Amino acid sequence: MARFGASGSVVSFGRLGLIVQAEALTAEGIAARHSPHAAQIPGLVWAFRIHANGSAEPLNVDEPVDLRGDGLLWLHFNLGDLRADQWLASADLDIPEAGKALLLSRDNFQQIHAADDSIYGVFSDLVRAIDRVTEETGYLHFVMTERLLVSGRHHALCAVDATRRVLESGQQRISSGAALLETIVEYVAETMERVAEEVGAKLDSIEEKILSDDSTDLRRDLGRLRRTCVRLHRQLSGLLLMFRRLDQQGPEALKPALRLRAGKLAQRLDALDHVVVEMRERSRLLQEELHLKIEEQTNKSIHLLSVLTALLLPPTLVTGVFGMNTKGLPLTDVETGFLTASVLIVSSSALAYFIMKRFGILR
Repeated sequence: MARFGASGSVVSFGRLGLIVQAEALTAEGIAARHSPHAAQIPGLVWAFRIHANGSAEPLNVDEPVDLRGDGLLWLHFNLGDLRADQWLASADLDIPEAGKALLLSRDNFQQIHAADDSIYGVFSDLVRAIDRVTEETGYLHFVMTERLLVSGRHHALCAVDATRRVLESGQQRISSGAALLETIVEYVAETMERVAEEVGAKLDSIEEKILSDDSTDLRRDLGRLRRTCVRLHRQLSGLLLMFRRLDQQGPEALKPALRLRAGKLAQRLDALDHVVVEMRERSRLLQEELHLKIEEQTNKSIHLLSVLTALLLPPTLVTGVFGMNTKGLPLTDVETGFLTASVLIVSSSALAYFIMKRFGILR
């Protein structure tokens, strides 16, 4: 009994030790999560630290990231990862609560808000597949202060990926957070411009086929291109309106590092939007021309069927008369009756042809 009791005491103390150790680890994890020198940040796709000379240093996302270091820090998250949402909601980041709420929301309305010490908003971009640009629309959520840019997306986007590659290559130096955000928007416009160029080349090819009367299966292609133009125009018009409003507010109320060149961005987007609208109208006109050609071909087919019906109707009448099972039918006792009936059939078709030719039905 004594041994059993002693053994039970040892087991109890062992369990108590494990519980205390687990609680200590949990407390340590909570403290690490809120620490500026925290462990690996969940859902972090990439991170850059941009120094005062404009050079960008890529940070290892598998290692702790110092959120309080010098220079500008860019953190880009996969918002489809629930752990990233939880970390962003609980992390002690120097960003406004309204910006954090918009960052974590699934709002797809393009918008931008400027406060005294921050800019936050949502703008659209094209979704990136593994090896190509798709026509699907994605949205980038961001919050920017003088020393921090936090962005996130639910799908891989083209513009932020292009910005990441140019920062890694060292081809471009970034002077401020506003310059970094402007670079992302410039790549949004550049991606849409490439898609617009592809649409223009395809429209040229379709126009050549229409003019050469080779209109086989072009309606589906034209409809797809016109839908692409409509999507691009919808995205560009939203971006254009957003930056025009920001330009009208004036950058004087913002800190120098947050002053976006909204007017310049609006001009770039406006010029691209005009090109997209012209291609949309061009695709509509090509669709109308294609429909006219199809209707013309249909009318020709109907006209041919009408002529054939008119030519075959009199012979049908003749054969119907001689096919009646009644007494007194002509040519029943004549040796050349079949030959005579055949001549009547051919003559009736020839007469119908002469009449249609006379009245201009046949051209």
